[in-house]
Amino acid sequence: MKRLLFAAPLLFALTLSAIPADAGVGFGADVVNRYVWRGTDFGNAVSIQPGMSISHGNIEVGAWSSWAISDGGANENDLYVSLSSGPIGITLTDYYFPGLTEDDDFFSYSDEDGVHILEISASLAPDGVPLSALVAYNVSGDADDSFWAEATYDLGEMEETAVSITVGLGNGFYTTTTDPALVSIGLNMGKGDYFASYILNPDKESTFLVFGRSF
Repeated sequence: MKRLLFAAPLLFALTLSAIPADAGVGFGADVVNRYVWRGTDFGNAVSIQPGMSISHGNIEVGAWSSWAISDGGANENDLYVSLSSGPIGITLTDYYFPGLTEDDDFFSYSDEDGVHILEISASLAPDGVPLSALVAYNVSGDADDSFWAEATYDLGEMEETAVSITVGLGNGFYTTTTDPALVSIGLNMGKGDYFASYILNPDKESTFLVFGRSF
């Protein structure tokens, strides 16, 4: 396990060093009434979710995080590297949850503590096709080696509002029994800088209405 301690930070650093000075940059933030991800509520609290990225050609390196404005929500601070080729994308994400445990060791990728989780994911989004898909697998930091699969169908625009439906299933920590289950059915809307999702989790028998604004 010690060989893995610096693997993710080193990979991100090496990727950044290979990107030329004329690369594109982007940054911004979302504010949401609560943080719900893949059917799971990460705390009953308003969250600020900043992000930044550097890209060149088909490579993108970035950071994304979520910070609750009260003690009711979870905090998260992630790094990722993405490689795309046409409609196909491959992403390595280092999910980091500061303060998750009392003995929070930043360089720990242990399957037992879950402070860092490394995920490899693949996405498919063909041009001109309303259906896109994503599959993901946790390769480190998760004792259950959880798997995720998601499909999104774009319904187009209704009164200048983009509408889509997302369905996701997973196992491991995504579900109540760790067995594979349907855990997220979402109706998504977006107009300008505003977005909203009504999310049903059949496995946990819970629903959420998420509203946010991008800056």
